[in-house]
Amino acid sequence: MARTIDTGTDDLLARVEGHVGVIAFNRPERRNALSDAVYDGFDAALPVLAADPEVRVVLVTGSGGAFCAGGDVKQMNEANQAGGERAGRPSGLEDAVDHLRRLQRQVSLALHQFPKPVVAALPGAAAGAGLSIALAADIRLAAERAVLVTAFANVGASGDFGGSWFLTQLVGPAKARELYWTSPRLTAAEARDLGLVNQVLADDGFDEAALDWCHDLATRAPIAQRLMKENLNRAMTCDLATALDAEAANMVRTMRTADHAEAALAFVEKRLPNFEGR
Repeated sequence: MARTIDTGTDDLLARVEGHVGVIAFNRPERRNALSDAVYDGFDAALPVLAADPEVRVVLVTGSGGAFCAGGDVKQMNEANQAGGERAGRPSGLEDAVDHLRRLQRQVSLALHQFPKPVVAALPGAAAGAGLSIALAADIRLAAERAVLVTAFANVGASGDFGGSWFLTQLVGPAKARELYWTSPRLTAAEARDLGLVNQVLADDGFDEAALDWCHDLATRAPIAQRLMKENLNRAMTCDLATALDAEAANMVRTMRTADHAEAALAFVEKRLPNFEGR
């Protein structure tokens, strides 16, 4: 039975189902465009999911058929017509930069550094900052109908929430430049071929299939998965010697866990292991 987590807003919902924490953008009337409440919701939900020993995997998805359309362009236009300021946002340049830096850390950096696997499930469009947030996850699953687009060039903006960094890591600098400057609409299959999406699932039953995929991932050894993520994140920016030293430390730690002992016993007994995160 699902257990609800209070995010403080209806714009972002969170719950726990078994060993999977689910976070869902919930502004379907705006194709799940971002809002200040969404950012605050991430800030409320992620620490709770990180601290919950029952949660082994986090799934980020969207309600109403879209993942996230990124920034709310209608709201941007309304602000521009009103003189360029948005309610609740700092008007000075440096204050506005600091504000955006904080929001990016609350969401993209927090997902990238989250101590458990994070899976983004895209039931439909992921655009602009919405795509950036999806790229901050460790794994991406997409419905056949999903469309991925950087979109920033289309609104005369340079991009935020880490999309330029994540894209460069995933597809290389030349392709990342092409995707940012020309902003093509990628189908789920095209995104998979580029390495932006790990798996494409059928439209029918997508939500259930994505959750099942996460439930399966959650049957693996949680301590090992956490330290694997540390190793893999570190490998994106460090030299080989540093990576080897860190791998050695984490390998020894995992080999001394009860989960490792259970896995070795299960192998000998020709059965599936039962991991408890110890």
